[in-house]
Amino acid sequence: MEQHTLFYRFGVALVIGILVGLQREHSYDVSDKPDQKTAAGVRTFALLSLTGCTAAYLAHLLAFPWVYIGIILPVGGLIAISYFTTAWRGEMGMTTEVAALLIILVGSLCFWDEMELAVALGVITMALLSLKFELHRFAERITREDVLATLKFAIITAVILPVLPNHSFGPPPFDVLNPYKIWLMVVLISGISFLGYVMIKIVGSQRGIGLTGILGGLASSTATTLSFAQRSHSDGRLAKPFALAITLAWTVMFVRILVEVGAVYRPLLSVVWIPIAAAAGAGLAYGAYLYFAPHGGEAGEVNVSNPFELGPAITFGLIYGVILLASRAAELYFGSTGLYLSSILSGLADVDAITLSVTELSSNGTLDMHTASRAIVLAAMSNTAVKGGIVLTSGSPTLRRVFLPGFALILIVGVTVAFLL
Repeated sequence: MEQHTLFYRFGVALVIGILVGLQREHSYDVSDKPDQKTAAGVRTFALLSLTGCTAAYLAHLLAFPWVYIGIILPVGGLIAISYFTTAWRGEMGMTTEVAALLIILVGSLCFWDEMELAVALGVITMALLSLKFELHRFAERITREDVLATLKFAIITAVILPVLPNHSFGPPPFDVLNPYKIWLMVVLISGISFLGYVMIKIVGSQRGIGLTGILGGLASSTATTLSFAQRSHSDGRLAKPFALAITLAWTVMFVRILVEVGAVYRPLLSVVWIPIAAAAGAGLAYGAYLYFAPHGGEAGEVNVSNPFELGPAITFGLIYGVILLASRAAELYFGSTGLYLSSILSGLADVDAITLSVTELSSNGTLDMHTASRAIVLAAMSNTAVKGGIVLTSGSPTLRRVFLPGFALILIVGVTVAFLL
């Protein structure tokens, strides 16, 4: 091995060790134990990283892997002794000791030329160590139901999905029913909603008007719309903040559509993004007007429950399969007109299912991309009309007056751009 290559690998190991060590020392300066010193600081972590790199180098040089183990085990024993000593004093945490062991292995990875992985592990280690208080606060917000919901999401992703058959059954229009692809769409939609819910748990929803609407839209734009429409009766001065939160939640729904299309069939994204982005732009423009207009206060909390349960996930899969079959049959027997009608009707209940089904039909060549794009826009506008109806029927008179111009603008822009292209 050339000398400059060897020094480069040891240098990277040294830098990673120093950075993690600096974090450990800084953590004690800002914690409630300023008089105590960490068991391993900047010098110790730097030496540990170099130890791992040196152990890997000697094992390579002598062509004897046991040399590496013979060096690492005694160092690991010293770290274990340090932990037992601090535990005997009543300090039960072992974060520093585990980080020390990891940095030894990171140093070894540097010598083995796994630089990307080594640097990534170093950055992740620093992030986890630095975000101690934020992670603890997040854990305090998590309920037992949240943990069970996460477990269920892991089951449908890592257990159910891999065992499903990845092929279609029957002649057209039944040729679109692929169990694996149907369940993959369930995972995709559940993942997006679950991400929004986790973000609400991390930062909370009462963080300003804009963030309230955005987070609510990630979890459920319909739930956000209903929540603010019902609460608009409590104080007429909050009509503009409520309308802004609802408008931004709808804008996030349009972004979700683009993400779903791009994840399933990227070529269709180049066609559908223009009308969807136009509708989102109309929502953003009206949201900007509401944001800068005088208003009476903050939008407040959004009551969003954990969006993932096995029952609703299975229901969505069944709905998606039915809509996929209906859309294929409508296009096959009635042409574009039948597909457009199917999209409008499906969008009344759920925009995700029809978006994914039409995208799937376009990806396998059974549907023209321009027709698919218009069908998706019609479904989105149909769903928007339903949520607008929720505001107009259950919102306060003040909210209806403030909200109606933006509602009409989004509908007109989305449909017009879709059929002009």
